Amino acid sequence: MGKESKRPVLGAASMACLLIVVSLCITLLVSKDSPFLSWRNQIPNWRGKNDAREVDEVTIERDALMNLLRRLVIGEERNQLEVGGFTCHFDLHTEMCLSANPVRISNRGLTVHVLSNGSQFERSVRPYARREDKHMMTPVTPVQILHGDAANSPPCHFMHGIPAVIFSTAVTGNGFHEFSEMVIPLFLTCRHFQSQLKFITTDRNASWIQKYSRILNRLSDYEALNLDDGSVHCFPGAVVGLRYHNILALNTSDVPAGYSMREFRQFLRESYDVKLKNVHEMEKLQKPVLILISRNHTRKFLNEDAVVELAQELGFEVVRAGPTLGSNLELWAKMVGSGNVLVGVHGAGLSNEIFLPDGAVVFQVVPLGLDWPSTNFFGIPATAMDLHYLEYKIEPKESSLSEVYGPDDPVIVDPASIFAKGYVAGRAVYIDGQNVKINLDRFKDTLEEAMRLVRHSKT
Repeated sequence: MGKESKRPVLGAASMACLLIVVSLCITLLVSKDSPFLSWRNQIPNWRGKNDAREVDEVTIERDALMNLLRRLVIGEERNQLEVGGFTCHFDLHTEMCLSANPVRISNRGLTVHVLSNGSQFERSVRPYARREDKHMMTPVTPVQILHGDAANSPPCHFMHGIPAVIFSTAVTGNGFHEFSEMVIPLFLTCRHFQSQLKFITTDRNASWIQKYSRILNRLSDYEALNLDDGSVHCFPGAVVGLRYHNILALNTSDVPAGYSMREFRQFLRESYDVKLKNVHEMEKLQKPVLILISRNHTRKFLNEDAVVELAQELGFEVVRAGPTLGSNLELWAKMVGSGNVLVGVHGAGLSNEIFLPDGAVVFQVVPLGLDWPSTNFFGIPATAMDLHYLEYKIEPKESSLSEVYGPDDPVIVDPASIFAKGYVAGRAVYIDGQNVKINLDRFKDTLEEAMRLVRHSKT
């Protein structure tokens, strides 16, 4: 009985030990930190059910990212992206690199480590769309891209499941350049990501980010990252630099194909809650609204009060828009978006034509020596915006330069010879040193044409 009495005791102890061992094995097998998993992962082509699902998910996500990035390049650049996961595009205006491979971004966004098994090389990109202009590009800090540098890349502090888009906010303070070289390129580059991206700005300008926050918030569901704290952020891919078509332009045939100025202007209306889309929606009995861009320094109307009075006599309700409104983009958008005619001497203020309703009139006063920029910066873009375009070219006697130089001076009769000395020389005379005193009799004819176009558009 004694021996028999021991058998059940010994059996229970053995069973308990066995259960403990089995429990430990199960725990090790299912644990994410299991040495079994570490060992298993060293076996080529090993696939468990969970791992297969994870691999499939990663593959799907990478394919989705690749499809988004490939829209930004064509030809050999697209082939490089699809084969190696990385490519760069350089043209007259822009520098841009794309990575469908994981990246680690450090040094305030100025260093991008591209993790790849491919060859190691470096690229330097200035993420701003004025590559051909050395003066404009001077404040733009280069971003260093280190490809295939997995061994030396810094550890991640923050992981993100969506791609990064890096661009510079160094060149700010001028609405024309901000829209033409930053806002429109942001739309071209980012719109098809459907807000699933994170912005990283280099040469960070907090006031610019605040000024254009409505646009940035519609292009991304996430706040723009500030990497000034030295942290390292890791992404599944990245875009360094922005696509650019032309001056205040979106061309449906250019890469990325399909975007038009009409679509962009609708995007702006939605961003700033501008209800009016075209002049047909204005009440028929309403006085046409003429918005006059009032400048305080150069290229200003020396007889502005008389110009306003003339426009009022012709039946316009005149709104003077001064430079202080420039910092409040929402107010600008809604004011210009309710106008029929936008009038101004050549300058950045005319870039607000982008907010005018379809069928409205852009009326540009062209000073001496500024025919080419007037046509190309605002005239040609206006017609692409479904707007009417008028211009009033001043005569020499309407320019303040006539009081400084004689009637036969090259400054008056041959502006091209002045610009031939360099842009800085030309700018000092015609952009920074010129105002206009309008001949009201001549000006009246163009104002009457603006009124005719407004009335025709409304019917």
